[in-house]
Amino acid sequence: MTDPAKMSEADAANRLMRLAREIARHDAAYHDRDDPEISDAEYDALVAENKAIEAAFPHLVRDDSPSKKVGHVPSSPLSKVSHAQAMLSLENGFSDDDVREFAARVRRFLSLDEDESVALTAEPKIDGLSCSLRYESGTLVLAATRGDGTVGEDVTANARTIGDIPETLKGAPDVLEVRGEVYMAKEDFADLNARQEAAGGKIFANPRNAAAGSFRQKDARVTSSRPLRFYAHGWGEISAVPHDTQTEMVAWLQGLGFPVADYFRRCETVEEALAVYSDIGAARAGLSYDIDGVVYKIDRLDWQDRLGKVAKAPRWALAHKFPAEQAETTLNAIEIQVGRTGKLTPVGRLEPVGVGGVIVSNVTLHNFDEIDRHRLRAGDRIKIQRAGDVIPQVVENLDHDEDREPYPRPQTCPECDSEAVAEEGEVDIRCTGGLICPAQRFERLKHFVSRGAMDIDGLGAKSIEEFLALGWVKKPSDIFTLKSHRGELLKREGWKEKSVDNLLAAIEARKGFDPGRFLFGLGIRHVGAVTAKDLVKAFGSVAELEEVARSDSALEKLVDVDGVGEVVAQAVIDFFHEPHNREEVARLLDRAAPADYVSDVQETAWSGKTIVFTGKLESVSRDEAKAQAERMGAKAAGSVSSKTDLLVAGPGAGSKLKKAQDLGVRVMSEEDWLAEVAKS
Repeated sequence: MTDPAKMSEADAANRLMRLAREIARHDAAYHDRDDPEISDAEYDALVAENKAIEAAFPHLVRDDSPSKKVGHVPSSPLSKVSHAQAMLSLENGFSDDDVREFAARVRRFLSLDEDESVALTAEPKIDGLSCSLRYESGTLVLAATRGDGTVGEDVTANARTIGDIPETLKGAPDVLEVRGEVYMAKEDFADLNARQEAAGGKIFANPRNAAAGSFRQKDARVTSSRPLRFYAHGWGEISAVPHDTQTEMVAWLQGLGFPVADYFRRCETVEEALAVYSDIGAARAGLSYDIDGVVYKIDRLDWQDRLGKVAKAPRWALAHKFPAEQAETTLNAIEIQVGRTGKLTPVGRLEPVGVGGVIVSNVTLHNFDEIDRHRLRAGDRIKIQRAGDVIPQVVENLDHDEDREPYPRPQTCPECDSEAVAEEGEVDIRCTGGLICPAQRFERLKHFVSRGAMDIDGLGAKSIEEFLALGWVKKPSDIFTLKSHRGELLKREGWKEKSVDNLLAAIEARKGFDPGRFLFGLGIRHVGAVTAKDLVKAFGSVAELEEVARSDSALEKLVDVDGVGEVVAQAVIDFFHEPHNREEVARLLDRAAPADYVSDVQETAWSGKTIVFTGKLESVSRDEAKAQAERMGAKAAGSVSSKTDLLVAGPGAGSKLKKAQDLGVRVMSEEDWLAEVAKS
């Protein structure tokens, strides 16, 4: 990982963009397809790198930053359901010092004295699928996966087949959402794979994938045939909280009939919690289920409420991850794959080896610099590691040869023979073939119709492959001419009148669709879903964006959009500079006619305002006050400027107060600010 202190602002912006896209892709593989491409440790390293760069360059934090996201928007056939209370993810720690710093942050946030005890709970972090169970008047009425934390999948029928999940509860409040993990025991996983192999079915990579794939079935009968279990570890919406601590609440959930994890402990000190971590780590191999760490939570619920959350995680909890497991094997070959954006990614093919109970045979090498870093060649003996997923990372080349020349970079695309180049300042090599490249053509079309983009129901990968082979669809605009092939399609195997008409109706329904998702579907480099929405919001329509991108002042106008830096702006300019891209967009605008942007933002008294806190706040800490402002839709800034809307000044306010007065910025006392918070 590059040291952020040694990065230029342009390099940092570029790396954050690439990390956002790469992490989003891995989120989709893990949460949506239950088929991860990289190990937990490798994923955690990407997230840690993103966090470090954002800390060094806070003004470059992107709207689509992984630090702001929870999970992944589900895209399965299951019905979607909104959570009454968000299902958050957890911040990770990897060392004892990370845990000590977590406790110190809690003390600072709550303004606690050094001698005041901060009790924690500690419990194993089960490697399963998060699930929320909603009970009303003691009866199970809804079960949902986490999804992206806001919207999950309705798996109520599936949950009813799991013996650990009660249908009814005695003594429960009117509304109770029980949060926990659906998992598969190690022994049950081995038996399932044996049955799958005997029947010629899918072999699952690990118990987590098996549990997720079994639970997220459209047919609950499939779920009922799989040996799934459930552990409760928390709650969401609840009409009446019966106890004051996490410890008492977990015991209460157990009393209602829910299994809870072994080794759950209340710890008076951080050192006591770390001792529990060591005990659980020592017992890990003998547990009946997979775990990948220990979760700590602040025991007092009133403190949990005060601590609140950051963008995607509670401040009152931390996941202390276990070190990755390692093994040695042989790198049999290095192959090159071509992605949707033309990126050429080297992939290592391994002599199959068991790592932590899972047989792995592939390793993602990211880019050619990664190959050079380890001086890799086919035939090398290497050390790999994994931490719960199937594809590991290279830790060390045991046949390392310092005298080796750098690995030869490909000059042409392995799919279409177009020139392969690396942009200035980038390590990634890309095919220049665009839509003429078979690999990109398929992936670009698949991206255009995907859930996050145009969301055309019934037009999946299999259909796209079929239409490509027939020559009916070569570019996105061709999708809107498929109706001319209706008669031919009806004659093809697997297509009936209803499925054909449903597909054509789904395509027709996307005319006049959301402009942000349309723009995202074009696959412009560096333009994610959030950035696409920001661009059409700023310019009103895709057509107007194109006009701006081709103007003499394009760069200036584009970077003026909040969240758009020079890297993104230049990518938009480059896209619309190409005649074939403009021609395709013109066809799409004619055939799909995306709508102009219409804002759906609800204004509140503090939405969009910039607030600065100064002086010693007496009732709340500075961090807690900033969190209050952000919860009310405001931006908490660190310095006063002409763009500041409000300064909240506590005792001892100095230069910031004077500057605010000089600029005519509104000034408010801490007491008045807390009154505003109470009204919101």
